[in-house]
Amino acid sequence: MNQKRPTNLNLATIRFPVPAISSILHRITGVILFFAVPILLWMLQKSLTPAGFSELQTMFAESFLWQFILWAITTAVAYHVIAGVRHLLMDMGIGESLEGGRRGAWLVIILSAIAAVALGVWVWA
Repeated sequence: MNQKRPTNLNLATIRFPVPAISSILHRITGVILFFAVPILLWMLQKSLTPAGFSELQTMFAESFLWQFILWAITTAVAYHVIAGVRHLLMDMGIGESLEGGRRGAWLVIILSAIAAVALGVWVWA
């Protein structure tokens, strides 16, 4: 092993390719969704009674924080699903080339940005 190799341990100076960024974001949204499950289960349990459903409606209508949490969770779901479909297509042999990987990653990011804006309109409209 060559001991004189240069090492760069500063992650802020490394330029990641778009497919790597897309893959890392897919993992991050998976972790976000893992931690969002208790919140979603609590909201489901709360919504099963008429009084609890009314309370949730009021909470989402009056609290920007809860609106943001709802938007963040739904945006994470959207990104994770879109990137997951890309991974499934790559498992079937579609988009495995270098150029196909780049195009697929850009498509995931663009579609997710559109979904995030649409979900923001839905939450705050």
